[in-house]
Amino acid sequence: MANVIAIDGPSGAGKSSVSRIIAEKLGYLHVDSGALYRIMTWQCLEKGIDTTNPEAVALFAAELQIECRPEAGRIAYYIGGEAPGERIRMPEINAHASEVATVKEVRDKITSLLSAMTESGNLVVEGRDITTAVFPDSPARFYLTASAEARARRRQKEEIEKGIASQSEEDVKASLLKRDQIDSTRKHAPLKKADGAVEVDSSFLTLEETVMAVMDNLPDSWK
Repeated sequence: MANVIAIDGPSGAGKSSVSRIIAEKLGYLHVDSGALYRIMTWQCLEKGIDTTNPEAVALFAAELQIECRPEAGRIAYYIGGEAPGERIRMPEINAHASEVATVKEVRDKITSLLSAMTESGNLVVEGRDITTAVFPDSPARFYLTASAEARARRRQKEEIEKGIASQSEEDVKASLLKRDQIDSTRKHAPLKKADGAVEVDSSFLTLEETVMAVMDNLPDSWK
């Protein structure tokens, strides 16, 4: 059976960077579950689906085909043979992603896709309900967090580096806090620290220190 390192936490806590590095160190596949919700949101907007209408989003989600392929140390996603690239990282997607992610049918579909990925090998899976709903029995579950200020700085820095920055740091912080509120209060699979998960606060840790905090708490046979 495949090993699964499950990492949850709010936006901007460093889940992606930490997960990618750990996957590379261990030879596991990196899985960005948030990208699946962004893809669903992107496609809803592309097709003119009202993201505030759960019934319409649910019907669309049932039809959308997302191909998941293991390649280059990660699980890559394709729609109609095309990779979405940075289109799913734009602020417009951020503004609608939480609405789409609250729809039960969307979460059920993506949970099913994620569960099936264990057939491809050992995984490092990052998200918001990985430790609670997707892989609750994994012996390696982590909740990565950081202050809102630290997360806003990191997120804006990422957007600047990618050439897609369009908000001030304060606006980014407000967006993150709004996302936190929606994610933590949604009815289906809300964001929360799972019982038994190891919490890592990266507010004052370097990236390497955060990676080591996770690595140090993995089962010995996985290292």
